[in-house]
Amino acid sequence: MSSEEGRDLLALSLKNNQPTLFSSTSAKTSSHSRGNRRSTEKKSKTITPPFPWAKDQRATVHSRKELLQKNIFTITGMVHCKSCERKFELGFDLQEKLIELFQFIQRNKATMHDRAPRVWVNPILPKCELCGQENSAKPFFGDTKKKAINWLFLLLGQMLGCCTLNQLKYFCKHNRRHRTGAKDRLLYSTYVELCKQLAPE
Repeated sequence: MSSEEGRDLLALSLKNNQPTLFSSTSAKTSSHSRGNRRSTEKKSKTITPPFPWAKDQRATVHSRKELLQKNIFTITGMVHCKSCERKFELGFDLQEKLIELFQFIQRNKATMHDRAPRVWVNPILPKCELCGQENSAKPFFGDTKKKAINWLFLLLGQMLGCCTLNQLKYFCKHNRRHRTGAKDRLLYSTYVELCKQLAPE
């Protein structure tokens, strides 16, 4: 597929198919418990954006349109090679990776049933750029606080499955999505929400 054809496919997906990429059963929760409201009120509603592509709200990213208007075309993040144990910065082309993601969703959405597919739960990792080992460059979290997780980088690399259950619960909490159930359900909800943040139109 040529790059021009890929851009056309992405535009078509975002314009026509995106609202139905996932089933409607993954809708946001309508209410929270009183206890949850209390704990949320103790925290500031805004944060300092941890990345240029992140908003000042927790677990929220700018839309694709906003990113392109800001001339943000490459999304970077730190990874750690499981083989040579070195860390380095890896970059993803925003447009190219979105095309790959939407193509994957279009091919597999009928079999997802509100659960992340196996390849999302146990993602294939990028090749290490330092030692050349395949399936080895894992997202590096270190002591990263949950509010500073690089959600867009993980989405574009289809590596959200590297997040812990608590990290996924954090994302779902701050996007008012159900945060109970197995990891594959929370992971599915995280993909749904991030896709909608990127393409709200």
